[in-house]
Amino acid sequence: MTQSSFAAGNARSKPARVLVSGSVAFDTIMVFDGHFKDHILPDQVHMLNVSFLTPRLKKEFGGCAANIAYNLVGLGGEPTVLATIGHDADGYLTRLNKLNIDTSAILQIEDEFTAQAFITTDLADNQIIAFHPGAMSMAHQVSAVGAAKASNSAPGDCMCIVGPNGKDAMEQHARECADAGIPFIFDPGQGLPMFDGAALKRFIEQANAVTVNDYEAKMMVERTGWSEEQIAAKLEALIVTRGGEGSDVYTDGTKTSVASVAIDKAIDPTGCGDAFRGGLLFGLSQGWPWLKCTQLGSVMGGLKIEHQGPQNHPVEPGVIAERFAANFGDKPW
Repeated sequence: MTQSSFAAGNARSKPARVLVSGSVAFDTIMVFDGHFKDHILPDQVHMLNVSFLTPRLKKEFGGCAANIAYNLVGLGGEPTVLATIGHDADGYLTRLNKLNIDTSAILQIEDEFTAQAFITTDLADNQIIAFHPGAMSMAHQVSAVGAAKASNSAPGDCMCIVGPNGKDAMEQHARECADAGIPFIFDPGQGLPMFDGAALKRFIEQANAVTVNDYEAKMMVERTGWSEEQIAAKLEALIVTRGGEGSDVYTDGTKTSVASVAIDKAIDPTGCGDAFRGGLLFGLSQGWPWLKCTQLGSVMGGLKIEHQGPQNHPVEPGVIAERFAANFGDKPW
């Protein structure tokens, strides 16, 4: 583990700025009114040729960095997005600026398209995703340390999450943060398959914390040869989200389960993990303990799933405080 620390549990005199390394993308979301499992024959996957009728389609603003920043700024946090966009994203950039998200570290690549995800969701919330990286592949041209300096943030006044981004960018931003003493969360997400066991071990040893879903946790365990407990022992915290089953927080040698929150109706899971991370990071930026941060993440994920798309749910601190209290006791603010 690096010498830097989130110092979770120690209230800050001022909130930390959060550097959010990841994608800014357009999401084309389609809904299949059935179940993928009923149309994919296990003994025929070697010659897969399947078409799903998707009567519902919507194009959304997305990308993990922008989604996290949307939730974080709505809660009152101060995110700076580290990303690249293409020639087709002027409208997206305008939107982010209107939301008061710091876009000074977003680089526009004129001869590339913005990253784009094509997401098909079935009635069991399973997803099939095709992703074109476009300009995201050049995100290593953006410096995490440069962004921190541009915002006049000393290493102790900022933190970072290294999320799914270009491969070179993820490695560079992790290395920069570790060398500069900026505490960071490694959140590989859909980018995890790009890295072998040795690379994942380097990320874990550089990072202060790791966030993964249960599928990614299994892949990380398989590739590194380390158990969840062994990974957690190298970090301040390991957080594994498990969908409707809640999440597990490993910290200080202890594993604590956090329940998922009650929701009215599950509409769309797209962006739920990013909403969770927005809540988690807001709490860390305030100096909250890991458990409380994770509980807020659970509230944010539950709020998001009730709305279509990753950036359409209202982030209203008063309403969120009520939901937090209803599920976990006292209001968080």
